[in-house]
Amino acid sequence: MVALLMVVYLGRLIQLQVLEYDTYNPISQRNSVRQEIVNPSRGLILDRNGTILVENAPVYSIYVTPSLFDTTKMGLLATLMELPDSLVKARLQGAITYSRHRSSRMFSEVEFDIFSRIEENIWRLPGITHQIESKRVYPAGINASHTLGYLREVTENEFRESTNYRLGDKSGRNGLELVYEAALRGETGRVFKRVNAYGQGISSFNEGELDSHPTKGHNLHTTIDLELQRLAEKLMKNKAGGLVAMNPNNGEILAIVSSPDYDISRLSGRLDSEYWAEVNTDSLRPLFNRAISTREPPGSTFKPLMGLVGLRLGLITPETRVNCNGGYFRGRLYRCTAIHGNQTIEQAVMNSCNTFFYSLMNRIVQEVGINDWHAMLQRLGYGRINNIDIPSEGPGILPDSTQMDRLLGARRWGLGDQINLGIGQGVVSASPLQVAVSIAHIANGGYWVQPHLVKAIEHEDGDIEQITGDKVRIEWIRDRDLEPIRRGMRRAVLEGSGRFYANPVNVPTAGKTGTAQNPRGRDHGWFVGYAPFDNPEIIVAVIIENGGFGSVSAAPIASLIIEQYVTGEVKRPDLIDRMLNFVPRSSDVVR
Repeated sequence: MVALLMVVYLGRLIQLQVLEYDTYNPISQRNSVRQEIVNPSRGLILDRNGTILVENAPVYSIYVTPSLFDTTKMGLLATLMELPDSLVKARLQGAITYSRHRSSRMFSEVEFDIFSRIEENIWRLPGITHQIESKRVYPAGINASHTLGYLREVTENEFRESTNYRLGDKSGRNGLELVYEAALRGETGRVFKRVNAYGQGISSFNEGELDSHPTKGHNLHTTIDLELQRLAEKLMKNKAGGLVAMNPNNGEILAIVSSPDYDISRLSGRLDSEYWAEVNTDSLRPLFNRAISTREPPGSTFKPLMGLVGLRLGLITPETRVNCNGGYFRGRLYRCTAIHGNQTIEQAVMNSCNTFFYSLMNRIVQEVGINDWHAMLQRLGYGRINNIDIPSEGPGILPDSTQMDRLLGARRWGLGDQINLGIGQGVVSASPLQVAVSIAHIANGGYWVQPHLVKAIEHEDGDIEQITGDKVRIEWIRDRDLEPIRRGMRRAVLEGSGRFYANPVNVPTAGKTGTAQNPRGRDHGWFVGYAPFDNPEIIVAVIIENGGFGSVSAAPIASLIIEQYVTGEVKRPDLIDRMLNFVPRSSDVVR
């Protein structure tokens, strides 16, 4: 009887290992070989001079392959992790939902002592593995939260719809991290290991011939000037507003700030739920990017563009004079800030004379129409997206007749509503980015430049992919029309409202202040300026919400940024102190 059983056993063994080898060998290998995913190192983000702004720091993660995990070890794993059984069970269920046979991240950013404890007991935990991964850190000492962005775990829909993600993977959720996710992420590698009955790796499979190494993500070289960004963030601290500093010749963003912002380091790893709830409920909206998304009347920063339009349409010449006796009367009185007397376009820009621009807008409406006015200014960047390479850019409002119908009601708007647009008030609105892009035409000779934050992508093999924004000549802008506008903006800094704080002695600057009416409180302060006057290298636009007059709230900040960039240092420490402790003057208008 025993002999008969031995014959049957031997026959079955021959059948499985010889006759049906091709059938059962792959199954056996699947049971003894495990595929492990090796995550790539995410690409770095650097400033324009090669200083690292964002890099990676090691973190420790615990993985599970559900089909290999012994559920009777749930309590042991929970004890080692110092977590409740219910949480471990929930994470295991999530991994099962993803795949019973594929390794899934169960816990990330595990403390080193817990990670070590798991490693010591790994032989008791079949199906459990561990990896050293990374999280984002910010060594440069700037925040730039709206610009750099942060990472968050992919949603269930995202990893089901994409072969690039696994359960627990992270992807860009804002800023450059989101827009350049594909470049930064890199490509995962795969390692095949032989495992024992406990699911523990014992050796490489097939001498590693099937393994593939991860490919590191590409590095982003940004246009940001670190020192300029640091100064900009310092000057905007404890204020509400936005700042954009840009090269007017090519659209490279040199510094960009939205204030208040949020602490990007607290979102770089595991979600700090308490902090996330705090920033989402803050009445000052720190998640809102005021630099590119805000929608506020541009005030008098709009007047240089009005002058260009008037000159091109032939409604005024450089010699045209409009008499200002304190206001413009057209059915009612539209007030000016002073009695300026006879004003040319150059003087009107210098003195910010409302009367001149009320008169000009009236002629545009009567002789040309608001739709042609809209079309000309839209080419300069108002009322549209300018395609900066971070998300949430807003188009602002530059009304045509259709928009006026929608905003104010059909046949419920008239000449007065249109005249008010001529001084950057009423339903026209813009962000600091739009103000900088539009005024850049005056600085660069009539070109629209695409604002952008990345100037090169460095591939893993060392190849450099240069990134340049579009540059388009605006055909309706004539060189001869630019000159009186430029002179007016230069005189606005020398003799006008910008003369106190917007004119560093060693950097010839042209600019325009603005004070935008705010029906909900103190007016908003604006300034836009460029320098050096004869060969512009930088343009800066600033809005300080509820800051009152732009000449004292926004102009000093822009001037300090310009001085730092052009000369490499600021020689007005007293002005820095003034702006760090800035409080709007009690004499500023409150509405």
